[in-house]
Amino acid sequence: MSSSSSPNTVELDILGQVCPACMLVVLKEVNQRRQEITSGQTRLLIRTDHRNATVTVPESIRKMGYRVDVAKVNNYYEITVDRR
Repeated sequence: MSSSSSPNTVELDILGQVCPACMLVVLKEVNQRRQEITSGQTRLLIRTDHRNATVTVPESIRKMGYRVDVAKVNNYYEITVDRR
């Protein structure tokens, strides 16, 4: 992948959901897109308003070997998942 290309962003809106539903939805999406994320073709942008998900989801995704960033945006959080 050249440095000038940027990954495709797949948005996942889980606003209103609470754990463990948040975790299950995110893990399913990460596993379905594993090759795309690992190759750098895709990154996930997850929106959640469940504060606990900002700890449990990134922790699990990092253990799978991905880079995860969490940012507060207005009244929700964005969790970005991409390759290391």
